[in-house]
Amino acid sequence: MPKKIKKIGVMTSGGDSPGMNAAIRSVVRACTYYRIDCIGIYRGYQGLIEGDFIPLGPRDVSGLINKGGTMLKSARSKEFRTKAGRKKAHEQLVKAEIDAMIVIGGDGSFTGAMVFNKEYKYPVIGIPGTIDNDIFGTQFTLGYDTALNTVVDAIDKIRDTASSHNRLFFVEVMGRDAGFIALNAGIGAGAEEILIPEEDLGLDRMLQSLQRSKRSGKSSSIVVVAEGDKTGKNVFELAEYVEQNMPEYEVRVSVLGHMQRGGSPSCFDRVLASRMGVKAIELILDNKSNLMVGINDNLITVTEMEKAVKGSLDVNKELIRVSDIMSI
Repeated sequence: MPKKIKKIGVMTSGGDSPGMNAAIRSVVRACTYYRIDCIGIYRGYQGLIEGDFIPLGPRDVSGLINKGGTMLKSARSKEFRTKAGRKKAHEQLVKAEIDAMIVIGGDGSFTGAMVFNKEYKYPVIGIPGTIDNDIFGTQFTLGYDTALNTVVDAIDKIRDTASSHNRLFFVEVMGRDAGFIALNAGIGAGAEEILIPEEDLGLDRMLQSLQRSKRSGKSSSIVVVAEGDKTGKNVFELAEYVEQNMPEYEVRVSVLGHMQRGGSPSCFDRVLASRMGVKAIELILDNKSNLMVGINDNLITVTEMEKAVKGSLDVNKELIRVSDIMSI
């Protein structure tokens, strides 16, 4: 017989992303709408182990939709990776009479949720929150759109100084395993070259491309580099290589770093978070579990969490082609 859900916990886990707060707000207000208690779990899985819980109502999340970061905080938890740690977490949930849990995070957070579900048959639903947009089963993750806008805005400002001084700027953006931010922001900001993990451009080809741009009359250039790109050991090595081979350029490096995670979420991310939060609650009320909420073709969809974690994503070849054409 399906279990009647009376109390749902919500947590944010892993790296923060803009839109997490909007998702928390959506979960809390959807719980209120369906007359269910909502419990916030502080500091992700570590807070779960320690029973760091707080009841949340609709007024507790007022003014939250426009805030970056996460009011519930986030933390990595080595202890949760152990059976003993997960046992403590389950005991805390039972003690607090929390019937199901919503995890807002990325593939690492979902992996923990899957293991927990398998061991204790505990209902979990995932909401994808990561700026990298590297989760299978959804076209957009929470925070990705905001991060893109942040990166494009930063590159626009860097271009001002690049063009003023005939400089070549290497701009490193986040993307250790995936180049979605670099590729889309690079096209949006008019970068001359885009280096991503999925496509090994090679030092010589990169140099030829920059020399071609120079011959065409460009006095400055922007190269967007995903942090996981393998063209060189790191972005500073790339800059040094170009400086040695193209002394006519002043070469500079700008690492955008964690500023990409921050800031007020875009309207797109706020709406997406609201839709995903409502769907997550409704899935739990339907006694569904081990699923991730996503969006595809502007429709809210669900994917088995295992597929979301293990599925592979391909880089958009059309965007690479467009990038090549635009760099002329």
